Amino acid sequence: MASSQQLDAAKPQTLLLSLAHSPDSDDAFMFYGLATKKLTTGNLVFTHTLEDIETLNQKALQGIYDVTAISFHAYPYLADNYILLPSGASFGERYGPLLVARSPLDGHALQGKRVAVPGKMTTAYLVLRLFEPDCEPVFTPFDQILDVVARGVVDAGVTIHEGQLTYSASGLTKVVDLGEWWHQKTGLPLPLGGNVIRRSLDRRTLRAVARLLRESTQYSLDHREEALNYAAQFARGLDMPTADRFVAMYVNEWTLDYGQRGREAVQTLLDRGYEKGVLPRRVVAEFVDL
Repeated sequence: MASSQQLDAAKPQTLLLSLAHSPDSDDAFMFYGLATKKLTTGNLVFTHTLEDIETLNQKALQGIYDVTAISFHAYPYLADNYILLPSGASFGERYGPLLVARSPLDGHALQGKRVAVPGKMTTAYLVLRLFEPDCEPVFTPFDQILDVVARGVVDAGVTIHEGQLTYSASGLTKVVDLGEWWHQKTGLPLPLGGNVIRRSLDRRTLRAVARLLRESTQYSLDHREEALNYAAQFARGLDMPTADRFVAMYVNEWTLDYGQRGREAVQTLLDRGYEKGVLPRRVVAEFVDL
């Protein structure tokens, strides 16, 4: 008969993992199953931290968290330390960050114009640079962009998150949908953000976290009403129908699995960013293999 010491040794040791994502309603919806302990996580215990995406990008550069949401723009800067999880991404299928202004503006007349952008590492900024490399970026917290555009502090702004649905309430007009522009150029969806995990973790842990993230997303899709009620508390004033619409935009089949087309879209974005001189090096997007 095995001794109690032998039995204890056979049990996998509890592993505490730091997990960070944004408080946006789509992220909150996706992580509902994990955050509210609806899933069996075995020996893995997660601590959850909520921070805006640009803060997460900067902290990922420092290697602060074990698992974190990032903008795809940030991936080449941290690919040596992190690998992409095969689910949990946000894609825009013919939609994405919006370039907005106070009055109609020719999107191809932005050269030299001051444009508010939600952070140097955001994918919104990367795509803006691909669209018009010679505008003057004004880095602005994402939740202040509509205001600075409306007040005339800048000529235009790139709005993300719920601002994509609420910009008209600030009296602004759409100049161009960068997701639609990207689709016209590539025929692909626009990859905005994904989740990465520290490469130094053992293979068993990498695969377990990958499975749990997919299960969490699937749980929310299967229990949409309760997950949406949870996510709505992070929706920054959106009414429930608008929050539901926003979640539906960014938590869908792409979130469960990139698929071949999704992975191609990520690689195309990284390649074009490098070829246009926005990204510092060419990298291959690597994913945890399930």
